[in-house]
Amino acid sequence: MSPLPSLARPADRLEAMLLIRAYELRLAALAAETGIPGTCSAVGQEAAAVGVVSALTGDDLILTNHRSAGHLLARGADPGRMMAEVMGRRDGYCKGRSGSLHISARELGVVLTSTIVGGELSLATGVALSQTMLGRPGIVACFFGDGAACEGIFHEALNLAAVWKLPILFVCENNQWQAFVHRRETMLAEHISGFAAAYGVGGATVDGNDVEAVRAAALEAVESIRASGRPFLLETATYRMRGHLEPDDQHYVDAGELAAWRARDPIAQLRSRLLAAGGLTDGEADAIDARIAARVAAAEDFALASPWPDPAGLADDVYA
Repeated sequence: MSPLPSLARPADRLEAMLLIRAYELRLAALAAETGIPGTCSAVGQEAAAVGVVSALTGDDLILTNHRSAGHLLARGADPGRMMAEVMGRRDGYCKGRSGSLHISARELGVVLTSTIVGGELSLATGVALSQTMLGRPGIVACFFGDGAACEGIFHEALNLAAVWKLPILFVCENNQWQAFVHRRETMLAEHISGFAAAYGVGGATVDGNDVEAVRAAALEAVESIRASGRPFLLETATYRMRGHLEPDDQHYVDAGELAAWRARDPIAQLRSRLLAAGGLTDGEADAIDARIAARVAAAEDFALASPWPDPAGLADDVYA
């Protein structure tokens, strides 16, 4: 396992969120400018990713979905290798074979990224069962969206995890949008966490735009899982501030709703709070911004310099 980044201090969490935002915005710009493959960004959801990942240990495993950049970067993924993967280059995490939608990073405990809606839910139970049978200490964190909560596999996975007493932290990032369809068009329930009680497991909803609240809720959930060996469903109420797939003009989004959520930007909220409380100075904030800009620029240079895969290796790493 590679060393994981320290997310112990609020300033560390702010820096991680800023890296995620800058990385995704640069990829979106490159998609519009150069035609590299578009990505499913999670701009606006950084607090949910950083808050949960900061509550995990090096023994824990992660399964995630098509909006995975935040989870990977919070876990310590190299933005250069991630960008190279999106561009289909050989130095990417999966040698340019996965794009942004299927990245795995074994050295970080990131088992897989699934572009199939709810696909990671169907596999999380198997991974957790393996952890249990092998006597390994780690739990499994499975990230999915509110769209996946409308799938049958969500209920199957939650039920199976409850019956088999599997150590899974189910994390629903309720970002209000399911591709181009608003959540209110597909479900009557206001919160996904309410489904937990039906399966006899713990559940909670937290403000997904408040990284400190997310971290506190995740730490409590993780402690419960480690103590009981039973799953927990944590819902982070957040908002996807960009379109489904870059580039996307969001013509289908209500302008008033988007503006209201932008006013609750999780990064701006944390930065303001830290500056007001003396947990961060203007100079320190400027230094963080400079580090992030340099890291993203270096990541882009690394990715563009990475060679294309050799066509002769097309069948490498393919199993039948």
